[in-house]
Amino acid sequence: MASLAGYAEVFQRNIMASGVVPQISVIMGPCAGGAVYSPAMTDFIFMVKDSSYMFVTGPDVVKTVTNEVVTAEELGGALTHTRKSSVADGAYENDMEALAEVRRLVDFLPLNNREKPPYRPFHDDPERIDASLDTLIPDNPNQPYDMKELIAKIADEGDFFEIQAGFAKNILTGFIRLEGQTVGVVANQPMVLAGCLDIDSSRKAARFVRFCDAFEIPILTLVDVPGFLPGTSQEYGGIIKHGAKLLFAFGEATVPKVTVITRKAYGGAYDVMSSKHIRGDFNYAWPTAEIAVMGAKGATEILYRSELGAPEKIARRTADYEARFANPFVAAERGFIDEVIQPRSTRRRVCRAFAALRTKKLQNPWKKHDNIPL
Repeated sequence: MASLAGYAEVFQRNIMASGVVPQISVIMGPCAGGAVYSPAMTDFIFMVKDSSYMFVTGPDVVKTVTNEVVTAEELGGALTHTRKSSVADGAYENDMEALAEVRRLVDFLPLNNREKPPYRPFHDDPERIDASLDTLIPDNPNQPYDMKELIAKIADEGDFFEIQAGFAKNILTGFIRLEGQTVGVVANQPMVLAGCLDIDSSRKAARFVRFCDAFEIPILTLVDVPGFLPGTSQEYGGIIKHGAKLLFAFGEATVPKVTVITRKAYGGAYDVMSSKHIRGDFNYAWPTAEIAVMGAKGATEILYRSELGAPEKIARRTADYEARFANPFVAAERGFIDEVIQPRSTRRRVCRAFAALRTKKLQNPWKKHDNIPL
């Protein structure tokens, strides 16, 4: 009983400290049973490959109860928790690397929720222009490109500390610096699942956004999203509620929010990804951006269903729809996009936007706490 009481008192302290000071757990050996719930409630968990594991019930109990034969590594090793369960945020080769990376992360974070994140001297011109970004988006709208390239070219010295790199790779989360100031990045990754939002990516990004908001870390959102991933597995798994987590997280965040739409931003996924309608402060788009309810082909097939038997008519309608709506200017006309910017000047414009927002003050209505759709 004494040991159970001790565990529970640690848990209560984790809960009270949540959102007050950043909490980081490093698992460097076995962590089993009730002990796993302390790291589970901290902000970040890092593990060491082949020497650390976490599980509520070990392999022996699993075999007794369910007859499954599984090793400790398979059940709760670093790769299991970074790739399958999303319990851990990073897995490193050895203890030294894990500790070095944790030091790097701490460098991005404030000491508590009343302090600003640390400022670091920088040697990268905020006015830097990068002409290579003008050709980042392929001519073929179905061809992917690596969003990490854009992040690296916006960030001070190209430094990006990625969080949960092994899980839900269709969305990228992590920290960069702009003019020496910490900024959280949420970005769709067209290389994986075409950048669609699904259950896993929504959960991953929502937790990251809420962390940034708790510790006054501004958020940069890079958008190339064709929509939510369709399918029975997603609907049965509750994509509606999980997608709402990300929407809720962005909507309740009061930190500076800057959004850049690079290519597709379709349907509800456009709204969810820190759009102007959920209090985005600066919303930019590249000239290649397409902001619409859906793609031109799908839209014309619905609007002109009676003409489906005539492919040349549908082709003409599709081309007309693309000319009218497959660009960012309709959204800009309505004020949903603040400006259509040249890709090469993205770093300059984003730095300027965050500089303008440094004194931003925004408060949500008083409440005991919200009820995020868990």
